[in-house]
Amino acid sequence: MTVYLHEGDLPDGLDLGPEVAIDSETMGLRFRRDPLCVVQLSSGNGDAHVVRMSRPDYDCPNLKRLLADPKVLKLFHFGRFDIGMFDLHLGVETRPVYCTKIASKLARTYTDRHGLKDVARELAGVDMSKAQQSSDWGSPVLSQAQLDYAASDVLYLHAIKAKLDLMLEREGRAELARACFDFLPTRSRLDLAGWDEIDIFAHA
Repeated sequence: MTVYLHEGDLPDGLDLGPEVAIDSETMGLRFRRDPLCVVQLSSGNGDAHVVRMSRPDYDCPNLKRLLADPKVLKLFHFGRFDIGMFDLHLGVETRPVYCTKIASKLARTYTDRHGLKDVARELAGVDMSKAQQSSDWGSPVLSQAQLDYAASDVLYLHAIKAKLDLMLEREGRAELARACFDFLPTRSRLDLAGWDEIDIFAHA
């Protein structure tokens, strides 16, 4: 595994293929309080690219182009948050997308454990460490432990997706999953607009 650190943006000419695993690190989990600090990506080849964002201007045309590219499927785990952060700070709508957490909830109904650590252990045979999850991602210098943690969040999403796709097909829920993925950017926009805790589809 090689982890490439980039300052501010992805390098010109980098081709990560038709399916790119993406995650982000922030200073917290509140959209308008906590800034976007790091975006990590992997093509599924065992390497990861970690972009330390340039704040507050977020001038990253290559990353923005990739997020909006209709020919590149973006793989997330709990993409709802990342997509919202990209919309808020980068001004781009991320499409098309695939969320392994949604896929897990639709396919792995025999469990209520759908966090990435649990899904990766079962479907990819990987025991992930979450020790750096709450570290200072706004630091001007990222530690090797932080870089390795950021990379781990994207390195296994392609393998997890492959297993979940088989399960979704087996259970007859692949089409339902695709409809959920298509709706996900809209769900993120609802979060940003103030409907993050309200289910507008509920009767009450």
